[in-house]
Amino acid sequence: MSAQGCLAANDWICGEYLRSRSQELTDATVQHIWITAVSVAIGLLVAFPLALLARSRPAFAGPVLGLTTLLYTIPSLAMFSLLLPLFGLSAGLVITGLVLYSLTILVRNIMAGLESVPEEAREAARGLGYGPGRLLWEVELPLALPALMAGLRIATVSTVALTTVGSIVGKGGLGNLITDALTSFFKAQVLAASVLCVLLAVVADLLLLGVQRLLTPWTRAGTGRASRRARLPRRTDRAARPGTGGPSTDDDRTTADDPVKAVG
Repeated sequence: MSAQGCLAANDWICGEYLRSRSQELTDATVQHIWITAVSVAIGLLVAFPLALLARSRPAFAGPVLGLTTLLYTIPSLAMFSLLLPLFGLSAGLVITGLVLYSLTILVRNIMAGLESVPEEAREAARGLGYGPGRLLWEVELPLALPALMAGLRIATVSTVALTTVGSIVGKGGLGNLITDALTSFFKAQVLAASVLCVLLAVVADLLLLGVQRLLTPWTRAGTGRASRRARLPRRTDRAARPGTGGPSTDDDRTTADDPVKAVG
């Protein structure tokens, strides 16, 4: 079938659609990436002080976690409707909603990461004269990075998916193409936009995983040493006892080495 024929036949896979609508796909992808990146960045900036507040003042931990969890349970359409009087039909409406959704993941993972820091590390830093600020930035945050980055990865992938809902106000990136195509059941556009959305999530997760590995080289070093130790052959402390296969004693080794004693 010719390239024009796949469009006329409304096939799922159509090279002509990708060629003729490449600019439209590019623009939607760029908008999707921009909304996702801004939402996650703002969410991280808001979640970090909230997590520090909840950790330093336990009385605030319950309300902070409860509020962020409540926000996450609000359906996206209801969330955007509640924010509509404040932001109108703009990208700010979508970004604000996505920021609120990301808070429950980011706050919990930041708190979990900080709580996982060994108390011995904190005591050693205080013994060296570290104040609260220096202790946080130079000791606690580096050790909390694995949990923090795990939360950031989850929040980013979740935001990539939720950004498509912004199509209800025309600011959904690839979601705009999916919504427009569903009304006319334009198969090639539905498939292309959906695949690009999945690829964005996968690429974002892999990039953040790479950043995590770069920022936490000690985790790889520890894993490498452990695996090398596991591959080393184990050396027995004692040779087998002659004639029995069991561990030998000092007397057994002396007897075996001294033929006179062995005969006597």
